[in-house]
Amino acid sequence: MNYSYVAYTEGKKMVKGKLAAIDEKAAIDMLTTVGYHVVSIKPETRLLPDLSRFLQAPVKKEALVLFSRQLALLLEAGVGIISALELLQAQTSDKTLKTVLSKVIDDLRAGRSFSAALAQHQYAFPPIYSRMIGVGEHTGALESVLRSLADHIERELTAMGKLKQALMYPALVALMTVVVGAVMIFVLLPPVTKMFSALGGKLPITTRLLISSMDLVMDYGLYLIVGLVGLLALLFLFFRTSRGRYIRDSILLRIPMLGRLLHLTELARCCRNLALLFRSGLPMTEVIKLTTQATGNAVIVEALKQVEYDMMRGRGLSAPMRQRKVFLPLMVEMTKVGEETGALDETLTVVAENFQIEADRRTQTVLGMIEPVMTIIIGGAVGFLALSVFMPIYGALQLVK
Repeated sequence: MNYSYVAYTEGKKMVKGKLAAIDEKAAIDMLTTVGYHVVSIKPETRLLPDLSRFLQAPVKKEALVLFSRQLALLLEAGVGIISALELLQAQTSDKTLKTVLSKVIDDLRAGRSFSAALAQHQYAFPPIYSRMIGVGEHTGALESVLRSLADHIERELTAMGKLKQALMYPALVALMTVVVGAVMIFVLLPPVTKMFSALGGKLPITTRLLISSMDLVMDYGLYLIVGLVGLLALLFLFFRTSRGRYIRDSILLRIPMLGRLLHLTELARCCRNLALLFRSGLPMTEVIKLTTQATGNAVIVEALKQVEYDMMRGRGLSAPMRQRKVFLPLMVEMTKVGEETGALDETLTVVAENFQIEADRRTQTVLGMIEPVMTIIIGGAVGFLALSVFMPIYGALQLVK
């Protein structure tokens, strides 16, 4: 949810802005951790999404990866954040990124933090990006976070490239199926059915089902489209609420194959954040709080909040995790080892690497299954159409004899 806020900085300078957060408490925590003193904050109440972001050309993922890596190099070289952004703005070829960086630079000069400035441009920088930048600002490891973000985006690009490649052949076959199916239904089927009926034959069940379906679409097509659009709009508005996001993410985590992949990816990112924050020397309560803010899945966010509550009661970190099934056994056991040895950052880094390896392997498996599954579905559709059209033809020939 988006929130509008009024706050003042350590230098007593008043600032106004907007940011995205899970709830109001998380929004206040995000502002407090960047050094803002909140005067007022309220949610933005929109029945419809902000259409301006859909009118903006998106920033190419490749440009975002290059920007993240170059910014990390410049910061490591001792270049100031504003100077680094000005240099990158001058050399980027992505027009949207160039425009956004100009606004980010203005916000930084006005006293905003880097993460708060990025949060104003969610069409260019996803919410998880600005949240992770906030983690980097607090830990002093902004360069490391930028490289981690670049690696994450590159993995997404690789997966999307493989997905497009896997869908290329089924998509072409599906297109040809639609064209051939339309010719068969609207050109071949009507005269065949009329001739078959005139000869006194009974249409096969597949043909009757096809004709009934087409009649339903022709008679009630407009109502079906309106109903579908209305249902999608209601679901969209519901999923913008806290309860809706929780239910949506719960369903996603239960999807066979895909749910496990999403679960592993989110936990790997969570472990990296915990390790990074713990290594920086922050108190554990602050570590959990910042990790919660940088987490994208509402189910894991809720579990982390419960862990934080139990941890403040003196129960440690691994014990509360053990009571929440969303945290996998490897993560719980390695967290316990890290607590006992004082090397929590090292053990969580190992967990993150293991989860990422399994997630990459499952990604390959899911991509490998897409083409045969699509081929089977399309083959079934083609077979149904063929039976619906050619069986009456064969039956008519039999009746003529």
